[in-house]
Amino acid sequence: MALAYRRALLKVSGEALAGGRGVGVDYAVVETLAQQIKEVHGQGIQLGLVVGGGNIVRGTAASAQGMDRVSADYMGMLATVINALALQDILEKVGVQTRVLTAIRMESLAEPYIRRRAVRHLEKGRLVIFAGGTGNPFFSTDTAAVLRALEIEAEVLLKATGVDGIYTGDPKKDKNATFIPELSFQDAIVKGYAVMDANAFGLCKENKLPIVVFNINQPGAIGRVLAGDRVGTIVR
Repeated sequence: MALAYRRALLKVSGEALAGGRGVGVDYAVVETLAQQIKEVHGQGIQLGLVVGGGNIVRGTAASAQGMDRVSADYMGMLATVINALALQDILEKVGVQTRVLTAIRMESLAEPYIRRRAVRHLEKGRLVIFAGGTGNPFFSTDTAAVLRALEIEAEVLLKATGVDGIYTGDPKKDKNATFIPELSFQDAIVKGYAVMDANAFGLCKENKLPIVVFNINQPGAIGRVLAGDRVGTIVR
């Protein structure tokens, strides 16, 4: 497979790991994701992975229920570490060498995030899972994904979702919602399409980092995106 990108960062939401359960980790779903990643990784792509924690606890939701926002966000960061360890375990069982790097130091579980170390792991052919968000409250895992993508000089940010890309409305609620195959940063802002949160999207726009929003449930979707096929919506 000819690759359109040599280094990429994949953002997977915590909800995607929960599958139909809605909460926790559905290991059948994670195994399917791991097989997709294995196929791509075997082609020589240098791949980083940022995982969310919404299947366990979401900081903004906990804060809305009365919890201190800073504490709630730290709980959310710890949830991403749980997901990262689950992903690491399953990926290594299917033969993908991985390293988990955390923004919050916890050396008993994972390596601390150091940019040069992360890049070196990628150069050695290891898949790097970035956990712990940015390590700071008030920032989403979307922002963490963009930040890590820029730091490792990824050529594209892949945002895995449960729908086929960006639509003019919510395709699950609006039957008239139209699929948008390509979108400029400016149009996404002007028309208010929720590609990702404002901080993350602003970083992508400022640094001209293309975003591909696609359906993670489509077989082979990750490989097709990295091969340059038109899958999902590209924002650039």
